[in-house]
This record gives sequence, C-alpha cells and structure tokens, in this order.
Amino acid sequence: MPRVSQDQLDARRQEILAAARACFARHGYEGATVRRLEEATGLSRGAIFHHFRDKDSLFLAVAEDDAAAMVETVARNGLVQVMRDLLARAVSPDTTGWLGSQLEVSRRLRTDPAFAKRWAERSAAIAEATRERLARQREAGVLRDDVPIDVLARFLELAYDGLVLHLAMGRPAGDLGPVLDLVEEAVRRS
Repeated sequence: MPRVSQDQLDARRQEILAAARACFARHGYEGATVRRLEEATGLSRGAIFHHFRDKDSLFLAVAEDDAAAMVETVARNGLVQVMRDLLARAVSPDTTGWLGSQLEVSRRLRTDPAFAKRWAERSAAIAEATRERLARQREAGVLRDDVPIDVLARFLELAYDGLVLHLAMGRPAGDLGPVLDLVEEAVRRS
C-alpha cells in the first residue's frame, strides 16, 4: 500500500476544514451532522475523523484556523486591516462561511462552558496581538496618546464585532469603507 506524504495529509486536512467551515456556517454546530459533513467534504466519516477526533475537535480546528489567520493580520497590519480585508471579501462564499463560524463561536461561548474554556486562549491571542500592535503604533507616534491602549483595543474589538454582525445579517458592505476610515482616524494621533 503506498504511503501518503505529510503534504498530502496536510492538503486533505485543509480541504476538510474548508468544507466543514461552510457546513458549520450553513447549518450551525448542531445542524452540521456527520452526514452533512460527509456530503460537504465528499469524504466518509472515517476519512474525516482520521484527521479530527470528533465533530467538536473539527469545529474547534475551523475556529482556531480562522483565529490564527486573524492574529497574523492583526500583528502585521492591525485590527482595522482585518476589517478592511473582511469588507473586500464580503461577497465571497469563504467569507460567508467565516462569518457563520464566527457567529457559531459566539453562540458556543455563551452556551458551552467547556468550549469557552478552550477558546479563551485563542481569544487572548487576538487581544494580545491587538494590544501589541497598538503599543508599537503608539511608540511610532502614529497612535493617539490620550486614551489607554486597553480602551483603544476594546473600541476596535467592538467595531470589529459590529462589522461581523452587520455582514452576517446580510446588510450591504459597499458603503462601509468610509466608516472604517473613521474608526481608524479615531485611534490615530491628530
């Protein structure tokens, strides 16, 4: 029997994550049954759960994958850039799936204490990346210095959460560029 390379395993894992993201977004966590996950991925349950222990692990992997990408963008370009990227891709099916995953994470944080405990580390990484970026911006003289960094970070997080909700509700995205300009101007030095 031929051996499967690590690259092939990684590629299959990414395919499963992408299909599962869309399935969770469309049906929610409970509605994304194993049968629906099989249909979405085109794989058997054995093939899916060869890569992930169970449905909960699969959902957490989708959410962690999204969070890791967000941390990278925040660290490089800030949380407003994450919002701009989200707007630029607002009509993409991948973005729709990502939004659905974000809403499902929010729901599970409220209703599933074990999930909330596991998710706390990911949430902390995003918050820390945001604070570190703001601190670097302040040191560079770009960021306003009359408001504590923690307050600025919360302001940006609220703007982000509002954008996610706005887009998830299917509201138009085309006119939000100037709104994000205003958010960015609010944290910059005059």
